[in-house]
Amino acid sequence: MGENSKKTVLICCGTGCLANNSLEIYTGLKNKVLEAGLDINVEPIIKSTGCNGFCEKGPIVKIMPDDISYYKIKPSDIDEIYEKSVLKNEVIDRLLYVNDSTGKKVKSQKDNEFYRQQMKLALKNIGEIDPSDIDDYIARDGYKALKKALLAMTPLEVIAEVAASGLRGRGGAGFPTGSKWKQCDSYDSFPKYVVCNGDEGDPGAFMDRSIMEGDPNSIIEGMLICGYAIRSEAGYIYIRDEYSLAIKNIAFAIEKAKERGFLGRNILGSGFNFDIQIVRGGGAFVCGESTALMASIEGKVGEPRAKYVRSVEKGLWGQPTVLNNVETWANIPLIINNGSQWFSSIGTENSTGTKVFSLVGKIKNTGLVEVPMGITLRKLIFDIGGGVIGNKKFKAVQSGGPSGGCIPESLLDLQVDFDTLTAAGSMMGSGGMIIMDERTCMVDVARYYVNFLAEESCGKCVPCREGLKRMLEILNDICQGRGQTEDIALLEEICSMTSEAALCGLGKSAPNPVDSTIKYFKDEYLAHIVDKKCPAGICKDLTAYYIDQDVCIGCGLCKKNCPAVAISGEAKDPHTLDMQQCIKCGNCIDTCKFNAVKVQ
Repeated sequence: MGENSKKTVLICCGTGCLANNSLEIYTGLKNKVLEAGLDINVEPIIKSTGCNGFCEKGPIVKIMPDDISYYKIKPSDIDEIYEKSVLKNEVIDRLLYVNDSTGKKVKSQKDNEFYRQQMKLALKNIGEIDPSDIDDYIARDGYKALKKALLAMTPLEVIAEVAASGLRGRGGAGFPTGSKWKQCDSYDSFPKYVVCNGDEGDPGAFMDRSIMEGDPNSIIEGMLICGYAIRSEAGYIYIRDEYSLAIKNIAFAIEKAKERGFLGRNILGSGFNFDIQIVRGGGAFVCGESTALMASIEGKVGEPRAKYVRSVEKGLWGQPTVLNNVETWANIPLIINNGSQWFSSIGTENSTGTKVFSLVGKIKNTGLVEVPMGITLRKLIFDIGGGVIGNKKFKAVQSGGPSGGCIPESLLDLQVDFDTLTAAGSMMGSGGMIIMDERTCMVDVARYYVNFLAEESCGKCVPCREGLKRMLEILNDICQGRGQTEDIALLEEICSMTSEAALCGLGKSAPNPVDSTIKYFKDEYLAHIVDKKCPAGICKDLTAYYIDQDVCIGCGLCKKNCPAVAISGEAKDPHTLDMQQCIKCGNCIDTCKFNAVKVQ
């Protein structure tokens, strides 16, 4: 095939794209090559990869070295891609991405507005390698950092390098990673343990899942380096049981790492021994908290413990333990390979490096992004995320998972880093960002998250167990028209008590959704309580719709989408809505393109 023998076709087979038949696309292209009597590992190479990040436009097929990226591929496109782009180097115009700002089609991901402002470090291999092929990882400097650490650095030098990088834990708390390692190393109690927190339970978050599925060896290498640094010989990766593909890929990567001598005894002839086991989590949100996670590994009920005993001194089975999340581990090989000065030059002074975020909710470009710390929310949401679906008005972004806060439009120019988000009443969390538009009721948002947290509370401490329960009762009353003016002050009092007295970090941060929505959207609470109206038209007991006769053009879209047949009217004549029949589902207001359906 001449030059085509070097061609590589990369098909995204992350969980999102698999749900959209990407495995069928991968199999179809592979069969095309086999039918031609060619070797798929030589001419051309057909590979399944982890998540490309741009989930909104998946499945994605990338052809290298031509640097062609195709989006929203269907199985029916297989023949054309193979005949034109794989065999003949032709570009299929209709499958290219169109940049919103220019309206122009772009061939390369480098020119795609979604990718252009990103800086991929933790995600650098994902979408570029086959996660089941350890040679792919090695070819992109995989296990190079481990060799450097074992053969050219002392354990103390490794710890010093990580500390100097300024890397802070990416799981939510943002504790300096190097300090944690240094404290654990200072204790001469053995055995010591290295733990990876892959129990990603936040609604709308899938950053860690993507790394575990798409680049499992980076996690293994990071844990190995830590094991060497703190003199540990055992590691555990705790993965939520729902992440079946992540469990499969991590397990396979561990097996291959053992075969290559990167795990086991006398690693690379250094005398260092280290092994890793997988522990499957049962799906409890609280097990994302470090001490609850370790209790779960021990076979106990996943409940947190008081933090005056640090895990670095007495963690897993009462022994010194370092626990970091998936993204933190993926950064370790990069720091050892490139140096702390390189890493600390990225981001801000107190929040170095990059951060992976999942952009979900009412945003055009749903997906995973990795950006330098310090980027503004506006750039993240509008320049990379493409703005709000339907060009509706942006209302808020909820960051940091269910325990995070809601940040209003007036703060869109805030820098995204640990300290700034905390000062604004939210938190970095693990990196989930849920975008909300004008049709989002902020009281209902607070109620939703408090309901989630109340259900997931382990119930061990009274402030969290009873505080969340009482807040939920008050918020339900407000959303159902039974709110009283004194409810706001009572909510604020319960929030203060819970954040001060709860046992673990999850309980202490649980009031954030209520605190932040009262702080920034108090007018919506007052509208619910005093006016008995829901301005967004979400709370059914406080909502009524009408069609503005001066605006309606009689297009019939609302009528067509009304499941209760509550809308009547002839084509091209203003329509009317019968509130006696209306079930307040909101389909009419969501589908109207002319803003003719309004909330009374």
